[in-house]
Amino acid sequence: MKKELHFERAEFLARLEAVKKEMAKRGIDILLLSEPANHNYLTGFDAYSFYTPQMVLVALTHDEPIWMGRLMDRVSATMTTYLADENIRAYPDKYVQSKVLSPYNFMAEVVKEVGGEKARIGVEMGGYYYSARAHADLVRALPLAEFVDADVLVNWIRIVKSPAEIALMRQAGRITDAMMQRAIDTIEPGVRECDIAAAVYHQSMAGTPEFGGTYACAPPCLCIGERAIAPHAAWTDERLPASTTVNLELFGNRHRYQVQLSRSIAVGKPSSAYLNLSDVVLEGLNAGLESVRPGRTCSEVAGVFRQTLARHGFEKEARIGYSIGVGFPPAIGERTASLREGDETVLRTGMCFHMMTGLWLDKTGITITQSFVVTESGHESLTSMPRKLFVK
Repeated sequence: MKKELHFERAEFLARLEAVKKEMAKRGIDILLLSEPANHNYLTGFDAYSFYTPQMVLVALTHDEPIWMGRLMDRVSATMTTYLADENIRAYPDKYVQSKVLSPYNFMAEVVKEVGGEKARIGVEMGGYYYSARAHADLVRALPLAEFVDADVLVNWIRIVKSPAEIALMRQAGRITDAMMQRAIDTIEPGVRECDIAAAVYHQSMAGTPEFGGTYACAPPCLCIGERAIAPHAAWTDERLPASTTVNLELFGNRHRYQVQLSRSIAVGKPSSAYLNLSDVVLEGLNAGLESVRPGRTCSEVAGVFRQTLARHGFEKEARIGYSIGVGFPPAIGERTASLREGDETVLRTGMCFHMMTGLWLDKTGITITQSFVVTESGHESLTSMPRKLFVK
């Protein structure tokens, strides 16, 4: 069966070695990962199967991770991972949504097999796909084990991207640019909001002439008219009036690597106050980007943006950015570093962020943002869409 790997085996093994090193540092014998992004990062696994229980097991004493999931998804594990056949373990369908059987009992037997009955086991307590039921079932099935919180252990290793990962991020950025351009081209008075969304969805799958895209971690945000003051609003089937504001946040995805981009489009002639607001946001965004360099902290970068806003009498309560990379729904970010006051994470070459410098005020909102990768000398933008207010 043909393998569909997007990285060399050596890169997967280097990631695994880094995870094991951190496990040993924390005294963790076995790591049970529930987050699909971490499954993908360590094994390559990619299938829309995470709505049923599945885990990747990493043991200090085991050469490869072990994928554990539903039987019908075993073929995807065979096709998309580098794992040996014996390290792909599948439970039969009788476990799926059963009132009497738990897939975690099946997984617990695999844990025991690799020597974990009395092990110190790390689990992702804050993970989107690690439920209270999952934890209770595992604790019940492994009564002699010690469970510890290892949430975002892998995420913090993922935060620095390899050259191969950054190459995919660049491709994702080109898809995002195409999506935004398609949206801007579609926006006109009288066009239905849902038709703008449809155009964006089509472009996200079509990608570019060189490569296609795939589903994002979240739906596009179309914050229009009165909803321009809301950061994460959904679209309707209403038609655009002759004069309105359209705030778009779009997500291009290439082989699970995602890049974000937001732009504001003024339909009709914008007010002088709105033009001034766009100038302020752009000044802050550009100042923040210029401050990016290895050795700076997230807090310092955020401070540069906030100081620029303050000079014009504005402030922003929320963070102005977050780390990005490989992802699955619903996680747009990596749940690690944030560009905000107090986050003392030191920037390193290869880290990727979405600088989300949108402002949502009492009566209006504007979103002009930039995704970037930290380089040795500063930053590289991951999208090329002009940083400006668009007027239609």
